[in-house]
Amino acid sequence: MRLDSALHSNTLEHTATHYNTLQHTATYCNILQHTATHCNTLQHTATHCNTLQHTATHYNTLQHTATYCNILQHTATHCNTLQHTATHCNTLQHTASHCITLQHTATHCNTLQHTTTHCNTRVYTLCSTNCAQTMTTFHVYICGRHNYYVFIIYFLYNVVDNFHMYVV
Repeated sequence: MRLDSALHSNTLEHTATHYNTLQHTATYCNILQHTATHCNTLQHTATHCNTLQHTATHYNTLQHTATYCNILQHTATHCNTLQHTATHCNTLQHTASHCITLQHTATHCNTLQHTTTHCNTRVYTLCSTNCAQTMTTFHVYICGRHNYYVFIIYFLYNVVDNFHMYVV
Protein backbone atom coordinates (compact mmCIF):
# COMPACT_ATOMS: atom_id res chain seq x y z
CA MET A 1 0.00 0.00 0.00
CA ARG A 2 2.80 2.09 0.11
CA LEU A 3 2.84 2.53 -3.54
CA ASP A 4 -0.72 3.53 -3.42
CA SER A 5 0.00 5.86 -0.63
CA ALA A 6 2.96 7.34 -2.40
CA LEU A 7 0.97 7.70 -5.53
CA HIS A 8 -1.85 9.21 -3.59
CA SER A 9 0.56 11.54 -1.92
CA ASN A 10 2.01 12.61 -5.27
CA THR A 11 -1.48 13.15 -6.61
CA LEU A 12 -2.36 15.24 -3.59
CA GLU A 13 0.85 17.17 -3.93
CA HIS A 14 0.25 17.63 -7.65
CA THR A 15 -3.36 18.65 -6.96
CA ALA A 16 -2.20 21.10 -4.29
CA THR A 17 0.37 22.56 -6.66
CA HIS A 18 -2.24 22.76 -9.40
CA TYR A 19 -4.65 24.38 -6.91
CA ASN A 20 -1.97 26.89 -5.91
CA THR A 21 -1.29 27.60 -9.57
CA LEU A 22 -5.00 28.01 -10.25
CA GLN A 23 -5.34 30.23 -7.20
CA HIS A 24 -2.34 32.29 -8.32
CA THR A 25 -3.80 32.47 -11.84
CA ALA A 26 -7.18 33.52 -10.42
CA THR A 27 -5.52 36.21 -8.35
CA TYR A 28 -3.56 37.36 -11.41
CA CYS A 29 -6.79 37.29 -13.47
CA ASN A 30 -8.53 39.39 -10.80
CA ILE A 31 -5.65 41.86 -10.91
CA LEU A 32 -5.84 41.97 -14.72
CA GLN A 33 -9.63 42.35 -14.55
CA HIS A 34 -9.26 45.16 -12.01
CA THR A 35 -6.58 46.77 -14.21
CA ALA A 36 -8.85 46.40 -17.26
CA THR A 37 -11.74 47.97 -15.33
CA HIS A 38 -9.46 50.78 -14.19
CA CYS A 39 -8.23 51.17 -17.80
CA ASN A 40 -11.84 51.33 -19.04
CA THR A 41 -12.61 53.93 -16.36
CA LEU A 42 -9.56 55.95 -17.43
CA GLN A 43 -10.55 55.62 -21.08
CA HIS A 44 -14.10 56.76 -20.26
CA THR A 45 -12.68 59.65 -18.22
CA ALA A 46 -10.37 60.61 -21.13
CA THR A 47 -13.33 60.54 -23.55
CA HIS A 48 -15.39 62.63 -21.14
CA CYS A 49 -12.45 65.02 -20.74
CA ASN A 50 -12.14 65.34 -24.54
CA THR A 51 -15.87 66.04 -24.77
CA LEU A 52 -15.56 68.68 -22.06
CA GLN A 53 -12.54 70.18 -23.82
CA HIS A 54 -14.44 70.25 -27.14
CA THR A 55 -17.42 71.84 -25.38
CA ALA A 56 -15.16 74.44 -23.76
CA THR A 57 -13.56 75.24 -27.13
CA HIS A 58 -17.03 75.52 -28.72
CA TYR A 59 -18.16 77.75 -25.83
CA ASN A 60 -15.09 79.98 -26.26
CA THR A 61 -15.78 80.18 -30.01
CA LEU A 62 -19.42 81.07 -29.36
CA GLN A 63 -18.39 83.64 -26.77
CA HIS A 64 -15.87 85.16 -29.21
CA THR A 65 -18.51 85.19 -31.96
CA ALA A 66 -21.04 86.84 -29.63
CA THR A 67 -18.49 89.51 -28.68
CA TYR A 68 -17.68 90.12 -32.36
CA CYS A 69 -21.40 90.28 -33.17
CA ASN A 70 -21.92 92.86 -30.40
CA ILE A 71 -19.03 94.93 -31.80
CA LEU A 72 -20.54 94.76 -35.30
CA GLN A 73 -23.97 95.69 -33.94
CA HIS A 74 -22.48 98.67 -32.08
CA THR A 75 -20.62 99.70 -35.24
CA ALA A 76 -23.82 99.42 -37.31
CA THR A 77 -25.70 101.55 -34.77
CA HIS A 78 -22.91 104.13 -34.83
CA CYS A 79 -22.91 104.08 -38.64
CA ASN A 80 -26.69 104.61 -38.71
CA THR A 81 -26.31 107.52 -36.29
CA LEU A 82 -23.60 109.05 -38.50
CA GLN A 83 -25.74 108.53 -41.60
CA HIS A 84 -28.72 110.17 -39.87
CA THR A 85 -26.48 113.06 -38.80
CA ALA A 86 -25.12 113.42 -42.35
CA THR A 87 -28.66 113.47 -43.76
CA HIS A 88 -29.69 116.06 -41.18
CA CYS A 89 -26.57 118.09 -42.00
CA ASN A 90 -27.35 117.94 -45.73
CA THR A 91 -30.91 119.09 -45.01
CA LEU A 92 -29.60 121.97 -42.91
CA GLN A 93 -27.07 122.85 -45.63
CA HIS A 94 -29.82 122.81 -48.28
CA THR A 95 -32.02 124.95 -46.04
CA ALA A 96 -29.15 127.38 -45.43
CA SER A 97 -28.47 127.63 -49.19
CA HIS A 98 -32.17 128.22 -49.83
CA CYS A 99 -32.25 130.82 -47.06
CA ILE A 100 -29.19 132.60 -48.52
CA THR A 101 -30.86 132.57 -51.95
CA LEU A 102 -34.07 134.00 -50.47
CA GLN A 103 -32.08 136.60 -48.57
CA HIS A 104 -30.23 137.55 -51.77
CA THR A 105 -33.54 137.73 -53.65
CA ALA A 106 -35.05 139.87 -50.90
CA THR A 107 -32.06 142.21 -50.99
CA HIS A 108 -32.31 142.42 -54.80
CA CYS A 109 -36.05 143.04 -54.54
CA ASN A 110 -35.47 145.80 -51.96
CA THR A 111 -32.89 147.36 -54.29
CA LEU A 112 -35.32 147.22 -57.22
CA GLN A 113 -38.09 148.67 -55.09
CA HIS A 114 -35.80 151.43 -53.91
CA THR A 115 -34.72 152.12 -57.50
CA THR A 116 -38.32 152.11 -58.74
CA THR A 117 -39.35 154.55 -56.03
CA HIS A 118 -36.60 156.99 -56.97
CA CYS A 119 -36.88 156.68 -60.75
CA ASN A 120 -39.11 158.37 -63.29
CA THR A 121 -41.46 155.88 -64.90
CA ARG A 122 -42.42 156.28 -68.54
CA VAL A 123 -45.04 154.16 -70.25
CA TYR A 124 -44.58 153.51 -73.97
CA THR A 125 -47.01 151.90 -76.35
CA LEU A 126 -45.74 149.81 -79.22
CA CYS A 127 -48.05 149.90 -82.22
CA SER A 128 -48.16 149.26 -85.95
CA THR A 129 -47.49 151.94 -88.61
CA ASN A 130 -50.95 153.46 -88.54
CA CYS A 131 -51.40 152.79 -84.76
CA ALA A 132 -54.84 151.42 -85.48
CA GLN A 133 -54.03 148.41 -83.37
CA THR A 134 -51.90 148.49 -80.21
CA MET A 135 -49.46 145.62 -80.02
CA THR A 136 -48.12 145.96 -76.46
CA THR A 137 -47.53 148.44 -73.69
CA PHE A 138 -44.32 148.48 -71.69
CA HIS A 139 -42.78 150.50 -68.90
CA VAL A 140 -39.30 151.98 -68.99
CA TYR A 141 -37.67 153.14 -65.75
CA ILE A 142 -35.26 155.99 -66.33
CA CYS A 143 -32.86 156.66 -63.47
CA GLY A 144 -30.22 158.74 -65.08
CA ARG A 145 -29.35 155.77 -67.23
CA HIS A 146 -29.45 157.31 -70.61
CA ASN A 147 -27.70 154.32 -72.21
CA TYR A 148 -30.40 151.94 -71.02
CA TYR A 149 -33.13 154.13 -72.46
CA VAL A 150 -31.28 154.46 -75.74
CA PHE A 151 -30.76 150.68 -75.89
CA ILE A 152 -34.49 149.94 -75.65
CA ILE A 153 -35.30 152.38 -78.44
CA TYR A 154 -32.41 151.07 -80.56
CA PHE A 155 -33.66 147.51 -80.02
CA LEU A 156 -37.22 148.36 -80.96
CA TYR A 157 -36.25 150.33 -84.09
CA ASN A 158 -33.98 147.56 -85.35
CA VAL A 159 -36.00 144.48 -84.39
CA VAL A 160 -39.65 145.44 -84.71
CA ASP A 161 -40.92 146.23 -88.21
CA ASN A 162 -42.80 149.53 -88.62
CA PHE A 163 -42.02 150.55 -85.05
CA HIS A 164 -43.42 153.82 -83.81
CA MET A 165 -43.23 154.97 -80.25
CA TYR A 166 -45.54 157.40 -78.59
CA VAL A 167 -45.21 158.68 -75.06
CA VAL A 168 -48.46 158.24 -73.20
